[in-house]
Amino acid sequence: MAFGRSSRRTAPIEPVTLKILVAGGFGVGKTTLVGAVSEIRPLRTEESLTEAGAAVDDLSGVESKTTTTVAMDFGRITLREDLVLYLFGTPGQDRFWFLWDELAQGALGAVVLADTRRLSDCFAAVDYFERRGIPFAVAVNRFEGAEPFPPETVRGALDLDPEVPLLMGDARDRESVKGILVSVVEHALARVDRQREPAAR
Repeated sequence: MAFGRSSRRTAPIEPVTLKILVAGGFGVGKTTLVGAVSEIRPLRTEESLTEAGAAVDDLSGVESKTTTTVAMDFGRITLREDLVLYLFGTPGQDRFWFLWDELAQGALGAVVLADTRRLSDCFAAVDYFERRGIPFAVAVNRFEGAEPFPPETVRGALDLDPEVPLLMGDARDRESVKGILVSVVEHALARVDRQREPAAR
């Protein structure tokens, strides 16, 4: 019998799984963001826009959009061997907001995507996460033809608290989206640590 070499195999690392929401206004790029980074084929619940929804779906600035998310987008990304994110993209129109409370259960944090051409469209998402105490970051999705406002101008327009991360990115670019998600996770975990500090004293 040979000694010196262990016959036991190293146990596989069980990754921590975290839930992140991707929110924002109609046509801001939530489905695109989830699809850009997901390592599995994203689950999408998109339906074609119809004349019946013309009265409630504001297509200003996104006239070329032909589909809309009616329930959620779902994807998964492994950031590290021990950390997996499950991404849930929320529907953007007011008429589907009743789904948000279900999707928000158990979420560590959220990304609020913003379009500087229609910045007011993300007010509702910012307000939603502030009211529920869910940590979030705002990511300005760079659209061609959109004026590149300075971050401090966007922060002021959205009246964001100083600790809320404000990022510039491209929902189509995998590395850009990964950077946004890392920032959200870091922000959320730092907030959890701050909340634990008084209890530890």
